[in-house]
Amino acid sequence: MDPPAEAFGLTWPAPLPPYQQAGIARLLARPGVLLADEMGLGKTIQAIAALRLLLRRPAPGTCAAGDAGAPRDDVPPGDDREAGGAALVVVPAGLVLQWRRHLRDWAPDLVLATCAGPAAERRLRWRAPAQVFLVGYDSLRADAALPAPYGPLRRRWRVVVADEAQRIKNAGTDLAVTLKALDRERAWALTGTPLENCADDTASILDFVAPDAGHRDALLAGMRRALGDVQLRRRRAEVLPELPPKTAFILAPDLGPRQRAAYDAAERDGLVWLRTLGARVQIVHVLELILRLKQICNACPESGESAKCDDLARRVAAVAAGGEKTLVFSQFVARPFGAERLADALAPLHPVLLTGRMTPAARDRAVADFAADPRRTVMVASLRAGGVGLNLTAASVVFHFDLWWNPASAAQAEDRAHRIGQTRPVQVFAYLTPDSIEQRIASILAEKRALFADLIEGVAAESLGRLDLPTLLRAVGV
Repeated sequence: MDPPAEAFGLTWPAPLPPYQQAGIARLLARPGVLLADEMGLGKTIQAIAALRLLLRRPAPGTCAAGDAGAPRDDVPPGDDREAGGAALVVVPAGLVLQWRRHLRDWAPDLVLATCAGPAAERRLRWRAPAQVFLVGYDSLRADAALPAPYGPLRRRWRVVVADEAQRIKNAGTDLAVTLKALDRERAWALTGTPLENCADDTASILDFVAPDAGHRDALLAGMRRALGDVQLRRRRAEVLPELPPKTAFILAPDLGPRQRAAYDAAERDGLVWLRTLGARVQIVHVLELILRLKQICNACPESGESAKCDDLARRVAAVAAGGEKTLVFSQFVARPFGAERLADALAPLHPVLLTGRMTPAARDRAVADFAADPRRTVMVASLRAGGVGLNLTAASVVFHFDLWWNPASAAQAEDRAHRIGQTRPVQVFAYLTPDSIEQRIASILAEKRALFADLIEGVAAESLGRLDLPTLLRAVGV
């Protein structure tokens, strides 16, 4: 590693395995890196360790970036000194507290300013004499227009770190434009699913770490060398052969009479509506019907009957009786179709609920409670809130209550449990309602994966979340 930690008398709270040391060295050696290790390999730790070492180097034209032993807590707002040679870390809002905790553990000598809270408070935080500035994506976008000396666009950063960098996969969004406009010496992008939906997604991320390198044309041509210079990707099977196995199962409970009747009626009425639209039918019309049918696969809207929920309650109770913990993911949140309904059904097991409607602090407490409290045997999470950036290795059993469009999102969610620190085999159960829209979508997704199998790694997911109108019509039976 260059420079070695020992040269600065640094220690780490846990040993860094060789592959993480190699990742840290790669981050330090290049101006732009896409760290695309599979979920669970410690991308956050590698980035923080590299930050700690980088900020020990003098910034160009300056002395050392900071003294060892500097106060670790957030610096007070309102200090007039400019940040010299500071790092900017941009993360999803739900991961701000987790990053603060990891920075405290792995880089206790770095001075941190967290740019969160009301706009007026963030405005002052941007002027703090910190070495690391931590901000959520939405706050970054909101603060982009702040005048000098405030705001992230008003200085040159030693490095900008974008965690869960798939957030900038759409190049034309304000968020992607803002992030790429940051004046920076280095750019590190962290994501376990860089090629989530299509080559354009990855091209946008690569434009951040290595601007103007012609990535889009190369990726669309299916060439691995478009990633070779900037991407570092390791698979868990390669670097963690000791990781316990993960086994997947499909659960297909039949709908009960009332739930089946509600489903058939909604499907029949929806098809009549689409045929009535004729040539005027658009993707949004088909998606409305698909959404309705997927919701009814979860629960009957009139009676509340749910074959999945009944089956889930029995299975989760059996897991708890065996002394294990369970994660349950749903793409829906509200009753009667989503995570809130499932938490009600599993109330005897003292479930922990995790959704995007909760504050970051509440989500952080939920994760901590699930890990530490033996009475908390199940966590019910919305896919978006619980599927990204969290370490949930207290669980060894995972249930996907409904089918998500993008298999990469589902895999990322279940790997919250199947990652470093997991000592038990992980079982993953996915519900798939027979003779339903879920079954047809699963077949289409399987076809798409096979269709794109020859392209560069990860592009096999191309268009899974962007299915065209004819494919969607086939899914609903038109």
